[in-house]
Amino acid sequence: MAIHLRLQPDARRAQLLEVGFRLFTERPYDDFSMDDVAAEAGVSKGLLYHYFPSKRQLYTAALKKAAASMLAATEPEPGQPPDVQLRRALGAYLDYVREHAPAYRAVLRGGIGTDPEVAAIAEDFRRTVLDRLRQGLSLDPADPRLRTALRGWIGLVEAASLDWIEHGELARDELLGVLTGALGDLLRRVRPERGPTLT
Repeated sequence: MAIHLRLQPDARRAQLLEVGFRLFTERPYDDFSMDDVAAEAGVSKGLLYHYFPSKRQLYTAALKKAAASMLAATEPEPGQPPDVQLRRALGAYLDYVREHAPAYRAVLRGGIGTDPEVAAIAEDFRRTVLDRLRQGLSLDPADPRLRTALRGWIGLVEAASLDWIEHGELARDELLGVLTGALGDLLRRVRPERGPTLT
């Protein structure tokens, strides 16, 4: 029988979430059970199921936590010029990717196939990033050309970031320059009348 310290409910839930997410990032989804999570956390299986009635619920809660952490780390700084805001937010994004590579992979790639709730977590993250770009760069949210270009750029950032943490061949600032330059090129193509937005 597991022996566990008495924690306040919020603290206990946070502890179980942390343990579960660590296991999810270290092993494939199907390679461990809720019994393993309970043992790792030093709690009874019944207590674990009290907070997370299924492995899937624990997994989706862990992914939401990781996505929220990524958004908090990349919160824009109001009052700065658009190019400064972009470089700072994107730099923070790359720092998060480098420091939390397993969590980043988990949020983008998931671990349980085409589960719609898992896909929605990543999509909500992308939607927030898209809204931040529109606001920070003063872009028209109703322009379909801009929406398409920005969504394509977000996909580029994700794919490039995954490649970066797998191969590690580019310096962080070199990748930052590639990505900001790509966004500037896209914006010049879809709205040439406005001229360059980013430097």
